[in-house]
Amino acid sequence: MANQKFKSLQGFRSFAFLKVLFILNLLPLAVNAVANKKASFIHNNLERNFQIHIPPLYNGYIQLPLVIALHGRGGNGESMILLTRKGFNKLADKEGFIVVYPDGIEQNWNDGRMDEEANDRAHRENIDDVGFISALIDSMIKDYQTDSKRVYVTGISNGAIMSYRLACELSHKISAIAPVDGNIPNLLIHECSPRMPVPVLAINNIDDPLVPYEGGYIYTSIRRLNLGKVLSVEESIRFWVNRNKCSSVPVVAEEPDLDPKDGTRVTRKEYTNGNDGTEVILYSVDGGGHTWPGGFQYLPSWLIGKTSRDIDATRVIWAFFKRHSR
Repeated sequence: MANQKFKSLQGFRSFAFLKVLFILNLLPLAVNAVANKKASFIHNNLERNFQIHIPPLYNGYIQLPLVIALHGRGGNGESMILLTRKGFNKLADKEGFIVVYPDGIEQNWNDGRMDEEANDRAHRENIDDVGFISALIDSMIKDYQTDSKRVYVTGISNGAIMSYRLACELSHKISAIAPVDGNIPNLLIHECSPRMPVPVLAINNIDDPLVPYEGGYIYTSIRRLNLGKVLSVEESIRFWVNRNKCSSVPVVAEEPDLDPKDGTRVTRKEYTNGNDGTEVILYSVDGGGHTWPGGFQYLPSWLIGKTSRDIDATRVIWAFFKRHSR
């Protein structure tokens, strides 16, 4: 009888061990199954949608950095993935961070450029996009255990300008920003009072036909719709250099001309020695248009300008982000 009990106990332990082993073997499959996930929640009575890319390293316990990538006007989270050629997703899988691609309301962000007379709903109805992104950050920390001290925001055009607004209003939650083809709105500059220093890496194309490098009004490509006024690149950068108490004299370097046929050259200006290691960096792309360097040429160059192949904006941005934590 005792021998039978022993065999039964032994069989139970073997079964339990195999069951645990089976579950452990399934865990990577379960994580991979949700590597690209669509999600949403209600904010201010509006359904807000976003896509999440989760790297294989994620196990629910390790606190991974969070990158929020904001699309431009007329786009959505999916278009941001395509524009960057899935670059952030590939880097996330390699280096271990989570990427979120949120959708603006009717393909626009309320970046602070315009008022109730604007032609898009986000500005006209003063949609609370700052509150939405703040709630999104909280949600990702709660549901995916992302690292609250390593939260980063990047974006292009309307998304870039929104990045600047978020740095102004959510500096206590955002560790660094990287706007591409966007400047600080004129209407926002006097209200921008971040609680903490925010590292900034900006990439601006000098020949951008939509967002003027020298500042001024933004128009649609057919020059019929006025989309508000922005500061110049120099003024936008100077604001953050002063705010972060960085050196006013930059270290200037010319990036290698990796693709002589693309018609662009890239200059880097680094303003360092800010509070707590904060820095401000500007990549100016001479010859570049309203494009994501190293990304997808989503419209003909005669309409939006050239895409530089001398730098990969996605890799440059992540290399910058991972140097900074809040």
